[in-house]
Amino acid sequence: MSARVRIALADDHPIVLGGLRSLIEKEADFELVGEAISGLAALRVISTQLPDVAVVDISLPELNGISLTRRVVDTCPSVRVLILTLHEDRAYVRQAFEVGARGYVLKRTASENLIQAVRAVYVGGLYIDPALVGHVFDGERTRSAVPPEMALGPELTARETEVLRLTALGHSNKEIARRLDVGVKSVETYKARGAEKLGLKSRAEIVRFASAQGWLADV
Repeated sequence: MSARVRIALADDHPIVLGGLRSLIEKEADFELVGEAISGLAALRVISTQLPDVAVVDISLPELNGISLTRRVVDTCPSVRVLILTLHEDRAYVRQAFEVGARGYVLKRTASENLIQAVRAVYVGGLYIDPALVGHVFDGERTRSAVPPEMALGPELTARETEVLRLTALGHSNKEIARRLDVGVKSVETYKARGAEKLGLKSRAEIVRFASAQGWLADV
């Protein structure tokens, strides 16, 4: 990723905030432009700095993460909000995406997933913590191929479609292989074949295509 990704952080726990800062500062193409420990302070930082991605705790004082996201989407539409939370309930996930959040990451997996999530939402995709996908999407869809209405026609198979969709959601080849119960090499093959058929040459193009198809909005 050639451009620098400008990021703002908001969490009311100093230790958590410090840990997030350390993760961000390790990435050469990331730039931390602001921090806040409350929702109102976060809104001021985001409105002033207009970061590319704002990582916000859902349980911020003064203005919670859901209300903050709604305000940011309304007043700073260029900023993509990534929710960071302890909450694993499906209701919280739905609420976050309904108000315009672009990603949802659990604090317990932030060290593994936050950077990937930031990169995914930065290029226009959605990101849902892998630990939650099974709770958010219909069980049958996550265990097998996508339903017929998501198919693109005779050229793209259902399995190729599902692999591309999960790729756009930010999952690694290993995670997709485990979810679909196939080998990693099979995932690589499905992805390569599907991308070639659609003329997609990068992950960013896959994300944009998946978003245009509506594959990322069913949460």
